[in-house]
Order: sequence, then structure tokens, then C-alpha cells
Amino acid sequence: MFLLYNITVYIVGFLLKIIALFNKKISLFVHGRETIFQDLLQEFSPNDRIIWFHCASLGEFEQGRPIIEGFKSQYPNHKIQVTFFSPSGYEIRKNYAIADMVTYLPLDTTSNAKKFIQIINPELAIFVKYEFWPNILKELKLKNIQTILISGTFRKDQAFFKWYGSWMKKSLKTFNHFFVQNEMSKNLLNDISFQNVTISGDTRFDRVFEITKQDNRIDFIQKFTSQKRILVAGSTWKKDEELLIEYINNHASEDEKFIIAPHNINPKDIDDFKNSLTKKTMLFSSATKTTDAQILIIDSIGMLTKVYSYAHIAYVGGGFGAGIHNILEPATFGIPILIGPNYTKFNEANELIQLDACKVINTTIEFNRELKLLFENCSECENKGKIAQEYIVNNTGASRRIMSYIDKTISDA
Repeated sequence: MFLLYNITVYIVGFLLKIIALFNKKISLFVHGRETIFQDLLQEFSPNDRIIWFHCASLGEFEQGRPIIEGFKSQYPNHKIQVTFFSPSGYEIRKNYAIADMVTYLPLDTTSNAKKFIQIINPELAIFVKYEFWPNILKELKLKNIQTILISGTFRKDQAFFKWYGSWMKKSLKTFNHFFVQNEMSKNLLNDISFQNVTISGDTRFDRVFEITKQDNRIDFIQKFTSQKRILVAGSTWKKDEELLIEYINNHASEDEKFIIAPHNINPKDIDDFKNSLTKKTMLFSSATKTTDAQILIIDSIGMLTKVYSYAHIAYVGGGFGAGIHNILEPATFGIPILIGPNYTKFNEANELIQLDACKVINTTIEFNRELKLLFENCSECENKGKIAQEYIVNNTGASRRIMSYIDKTISDA
């Protein structure tokens, strides 16, 4: 199986170069990896003490961020290397100031793995949540490099826990320790003879809790809200937007305002969305902003976290597609949350639903009913929001637990 895996990686690498000629995202994926080794050789010297963090994409980066920043604060003389697998993570965080170097992760060929680990030779390798690349993990094991997983999640449908996944299970032997989010993940690892497991929780709780302490003011949005009741809809897709369009056009009162941050900010799609709304609508990028609009569309990246601080209610998109986006960001501001039906893989969604701080929407009728209820019943809205915020506070502390382990690892090195 390992031989088949290596052959597949080479074939995929070849095919991606062809697809890159016609697909912008794949082009970023391919061309972004062309100068990795040269860039690393220019940045790092053999005497550098390097800590390597790998994040699949932007969501995993946010989970790793409390540890990255905590580490840099405590060990300023170490250098930090951050890698991403996907363009969506790399393109947004490629200039992240805390890291000494941010690059793509090379494709997991045998030669790439050897060269990558030889150049950075990390004192500690930290994988965030998941992504298990067999050749890279094998090389870390051969070099006897301390390797840990943080905010890990495991599911019984993964190859590690199937009869055909023994070759992948070997890759897990690279890890000196697993810090997992929940008891299910711990039990799954225990069942395949891994005892070096700690339930630390999810570092995202620490990250979103810290967000409440920063300056989240956005001057225009402060004026736009003008003491109205505010729904912030974040990371919306087309199906989510269809719900919003129907409610806004047919049911919204003048006391309700809407701030919508679509996942896709392609100009044509934004214009189509704007034109489908019959109430006065403006774009955040508009040269002449007006506060008397009822709907504000955020057509810029990187603002959503701060925008949630102005909400009385949050709708988090993605639940009618591949899965919901981050619901912890609105929860930390004490906001009740509405989501679509595809949420079951997200532990925080399941728990917030059980606490009645989050409501699942399946139809337009349900969306209209639940949103109107929250708009008109302020005490109900505030109570649900308070529960959401308490849930965040009660689940902080994962970063502290992980940093205690790292401190010992670094001091013993």
C-alpha cells in the first residue's frame, strides 16, 4: 500500500500541473510550491532552533495560532516555520508576522520529505488537528524529531481504524504525543494501542476568547448599526443567501438591519446577490458609504471576526453544503446562532445545540420563524447569547495544557 501511495502522489503531482493551466486555485497550489526549498535555504541556517507548525488551511491555522503566538512570546530566540497545504490558508496568512517563514507544504514524495526535513531540521514538529503525510512523518521518525498533534480529532471512519489502514496506522507512531479535543478521539487511539494521548480540548476556544479582548471597532459599521437590531450572516453560500433574500424582501421590519459576509466575494456574484435584494443595500467597498441602507454586504476578506461583535443574532453559513463554518466566533460575543443542517461533524455545534444556544434551520419557513422570534424577543435572544458565551469561557485552557508539554520538551532538548 505504501508503494501504491507513493506512485499515486507522483501521478497527482503531474496531473495538477496540467490542471493548473486552467484553474486559478490549482495554479496557486502548484506554482506556490516551486521555490519552497530555495526560500527555506535563504531564511534558515544550520544553527537555527526551529519549531515547525503545519496547518492544512486557514481554520487549522486559527487553532494553532494561540500556540504559535504563545511559543514566540516565551521563546523569542527560536524561529518559527509555518506550512499550509491549501492556497486558501497560505494566501491569506503568507505575511503572518509572528512566523519567520510561511510556505506551502511540499507534496509528500519521498525526495521532497527528505529534503524538507533536512533543511529545516525542526526541534519540534507540531501538526494542527489532522493531515498525516506518511513520507514526511516517516522522515521525522527517522530523524528522531519530537512530533506532536494538537487539537486533534479522530473519527471511526478514518483509515487508521479500518482493517485496510494498518500502513497508515504506522504513521501515527511518529507522534510523541496526541492532544485531542474529546474523549471519542482518545478512545479510538487507545483502541489501536496508543496511550500517549491527552484530552486537552480545542485551542480555538482560547483563540476566540482572546478576540473579545482586542479592539473590534469598525467606525463605519458602528454608524451603520445605529441602535437597530442586527443580524450578521457570516461565510454564506448561495443556499444560505436564498434564505436571507426571502426573509429580507418579504418579512424584515425597518428596525432590523443585516450585515452579510459572503464566503465568495467574486464581484459578479456579489452584484447578483445585491441586485436580488429589494431593500436598500450597499457594499462595504463602496466609495460613498451611507448609513441609511438596511443591508450591508461585506465584500472584503478578514473583517468577519470583528463584524460579529456588532450582532444581536448570527447566521453561520455552509450548513446547506459541505459543512458549517466557524460558529465559535459569534458565540464568543454572546450571540445566539442559526445554522443549516450539515453540522454533525462539528462537536461545538452539537454541544451548542444541546444547550439551546444554537438552532438548526432546515427550511425557509423555519428560518423566517426562528429569526423573527429572536428579533422580537430580546430577553430570549440575550439568554441564548449568554449561554453561548459561557460555553466558550468554560472550554478555554487547551493552549495552557499544550504549552506545559512544549515547555518540558524544549527544556529537555
